Amino acid sequence: MSGIKKLTTPLTVEQIKNLKAGDQVTITGVIYTARDAAHKNMVNALKEGKALPIDVKDQIIYYVGPCPAKPGQVIGSCGPTTSGRMDAYAPVLLEQGLRGMIGKGPRSAEVVEAMKRCGAVYFAAIGGAAAVVASSVKKAEVVAYPELGPEAIRRLEVEDFPCIVAIDAEGNNLYELGVKEYKVAE
Repeated sequence: MSGIKKLTTPLTVEQIKNLKAGDQVTITGVIYTARDAAHKNMVNALKEGKALPIDVKDQIIYYVGPCPAKPGQVIGSCGPTTSGRMDAYAPVLLEQGLRGMIGKGPRSAEVVEAMKRCGAVYFAAIGGAAAVVASSVKKAEVVAYPELGPEAIRRLEVEDFPCIVAIDAEGNNLYELGVKEYKVAE
């Protein structure tokens, strides 16, 4: 599969600089899962002067609440959730060194500005292909907030996890560029 960039976590600043909106990538290594409730808990912990339950520096957070695993599976279907629900919390985590986020849908101007300032990238996972995405997960374990059930923070070991660079570290935004490219001239 030519043209697909292969990334390995943890992400480096050099890897981030070389990614452009629209690039197809696969990710191998460790990524973490977290949704709204876990993000709120993490930001509250920081406000209270407490350490985060995971070290987010140079890491990727995937916005997902996976389905329970069927017998013999590592994880159930794990399609992305709408990223906008994390927009109130994302800049705080980016300031802590978070390098990547995976989800679906556009991000707020504040998140994009924080990404540019901190050197981070936003990946879009393939919506509607939750079972395919799950097949790239080789190991999954709850590492924080188990009381949140599917929304607990999980540490996933992934191999060739497929996604697309939706917003790069320079703020180039596929959600805007794609519309301009296909908009019919009036």
